[in-house]
Amino acid sequence: MIHIEQLHKDYRVGSRTVSALNNVNLHIPRGKIFGIIGRSGAGKSTLLRTFNLLERPTRGAVRINGADITTLGKAELDRMRQQIGMVFQNFSLLSAKTVGANVEFPLKLAGGHSKEERNRRVDELLELVGLSEHKDKYPAQLSGGQKQRVGIARAIANAPQLLLCDEATSALDPETTQSILALLAEINQRLGLTIVLITHEMQVIRSICDNVAVIEAGEIVETGPVADVFLHPRHAVTRRLVAEYTHDDFDLAGGGAASGRRLRLTYTGEAAYQPILTRVVEQTRAQITILQGAVSRIKDKPYGQLLVEIGGADEEAAAVLDLFRRLDVHCEVIN
Repeated sequence: MIHIEQLHKDYRVGSRTVSALNNVNLHIPRGKIFGIIGRSGAGKSTLLRTFNLLERPTRGAVRINGADITTLGKAELDRMRQQIGMVFQNFSLLSAKTVGANVEFPLKLAGGHSKEERNRRVDELLELVGLSEHKDKYPAQLSGGQKQRVGIARAIANAPQLLLCDEATSALDPETTQSILALLAEINQRLGLTIVLITHEMQVIRSICDNVAVIEAGEIVETGPVADVFLHPRHAVTRRLVAEYTHDDFDLAGGGAASGRRLRLTYTGEAAYQPILTRVVEQTRAQITILQGAVSRIKDKPYGQLLVEIGGADEEAAAVLDLFRRLDVHCEVIN
């Protein structure tokens, strides 16, 4: 749905030119939840805001449904923006308007809807986000999670094709964050909406995203399906982000001097629930010691990771490695 091609964004700071985005190339498929993760100052908010030209790139193309939106005139750009909803970190609700009036506001701006049609649409949206009974309240009477639900309802009022989420859960506590992420996942499935969200939290990416791009110093350093990037990070920045989230001291020296070969094993899907180590030991008679391990989920996919040590001769270790690979277990040899 979105194709970003050779995108650059520069700012003038006094007499200096500062590069915020540098030669970004990105492809976001229709109907997916796509995450962009990076540290503060990495350029993720700037990149997201080029998708609706709240930030106009210095050069490069932003293609949505095949059209380069950087070439659109004002009237065309306004129409295009009605097809792109946006959810903000700080909610950005109109404090003097009720919940219902906040959700109705973009419908009034777009025009072409009768009062009855607007009321019907507002009721539908408030039911979708679980706030029907709060229609006549004001933002000050709501919790943070409720305010963000209003923001989401407002963002999808005009039935957009694309929803942009700018750190939509950063101001929320962990339990509320999970409820908002579940709502976004439901909206994605029920409405077929393409969602692009930016965050600095790996848990957000792992919970609901299908694909992810890692940004550092204005450049995309890694991209791919979340399970691939999370379980097999290639770039040093990605490895640090994953390690911080998992508290992965996966102490590769842990437990004293190694007496055998150490492996990091990764397996996904149904394999996460299978007695793979038992099968390997039975078939090879190898001595395998589990040093560390965990079983968890990435979105709806279970996975397991183990740090193990294999005793015995090199021939036995080679047989174990071969069997793991035949069982579709990813093996990383530590030593």
